[in-house]
Amino acid sequence: MKVAPAIEGARTATPGTDKAIDSQMNEILTHFKGEKGELIPILQQVQQRFGYLPEQAMKRIAEFVHVPPSTVFGIGTFYAQFKLVPTGRNIIKVCRGTGCYVRGAPKIITELENQLGIKDGDTTPDMEYSLETVACFGSCALAPVMVVNDKVHGRMTPEKAKKAIGKKSE
Repeated sequence: MKVAPAIEGARTATPGTDKAIDSQMNEILTHFKGEKGELIPILQQVQQRFGYLPEQAMKRIAEFVHVPPSTVFGIGTFYAQFKLVPTGRNIIKVCRGTGCYVRGAPKIITELENQLGIKDGDTTPDMEYSLETVACFGSCALAPVMVVNDKVHGRMTPEKAKKAIGKKSE
């Protein structure tokens, strides 16, 4: 499978070594005071930086805000916005709400799964793409809707979905 180049807006930071994680955590934590009420905003910053919550980072956050690591892990697993495993550099989300479903979202999902060689919830082996479905984006007037990284694509078709991720027509 030929992989398209990274899509505009893709994450470029990858954690790499423990030293690299520590360095990036130092940078993130300088913007906070270490109060318990900052826990979710800190987790959001870490998620944005790494694309997931590395275990090492969660332990560091627990120390920083003076809570047990289990509290940080509990929040990281409770909220759907947080991922505990790495995701692709390009995140593709397809709405599966009623309006999008009726207007063809299943065909778009099938096309993306075929193009990327993965299923909903998976990441390509090269870590380039992750495919997710979401309950609703609240953009029903644009149905069916797909979001690639932070760019919204409305009135999607399977062909438009293929183009949006950089795949050429066969």
